[in-house]
Amino acid sequence: MGQRLAQEVVSFVKRKMDKVSRHGTLRNIKLSFVGHSIGNVIIRTALAESSMEPYLRYLHTYVSISGPHLGYLYSSNSLFNSGLWILKKFKGTQCIHQLTLTDDPDLQNTFFYKLCKQKTLDNFQNIILLSSPQDGYVPYHSARIELCQGASWDYSKKGKVFLEMLNECLDQIRGPSEGRVFMRCDVNFDTSNQGRNLNTIIGRAAHIEFLETDIFARFIMWSFPELFR
Repeated sequence: MGQRLAQEVVSFVKRKMDKVSRHGTLRNIKLSFVGHSIGNVIIRTALAESSMEPYLRYLHTYVSISGPHLGYLYSSNSLFNSGLWILKKFKGTQCIHQLTLTDDPDLQNTFFYKLCKQKTLDNFQNIILLSSPQDGYVPYHSARIELCQGASWDYSKKGKVFLEMLNECLDQIRGPSEGRVFMRCDVNFDTSNQGRNLNTIIGRAAHIEFLETDIFARFIMWSFPELFR
């Protein structure tokens, strides 16, 4: 899916450039991306495609909405983890194995480890990571690209690999891009009207609320309009 997105982006930019070359001049090109959940993984995979390389210098703003940037290592949601285990056991879905870093016996050969090694965040001028402590579908630390307590006390290879992935991402965010804006933003949803049900218990309600409520998005756009121009 990352390759397909890269092809669509390249095709779109080429059409724009071709149209402008015939009818006028193009002052500036800005490529911005907004991703929700696993969509963020697809975006970063697309940016790692060789076909995107000539266009990386146009990257502008990246808004990540509850994206599992570090996979599902150290997920604290036991109910959700049980569901993932069942899916891996009986469905064998590649995506689930990739998210849980079980797609290869060697953690350093897994999809997510290799993705973090790619410079997918290096060229953005602005990076906004939106997360919610109520969201049980994506580990909080993974959405925020930060250290978690479980990893800080883990001296096994798993802990070492996690720290490598984390530092690779943070090094890209702290990269040489001049004037870069980086923000971590927490969103707390009012789910009291939904009562106590399976969605609120497993944290799905907040994960979906990101798509159904746009107040937080409008607030960011109003507060930081320069990031979206």
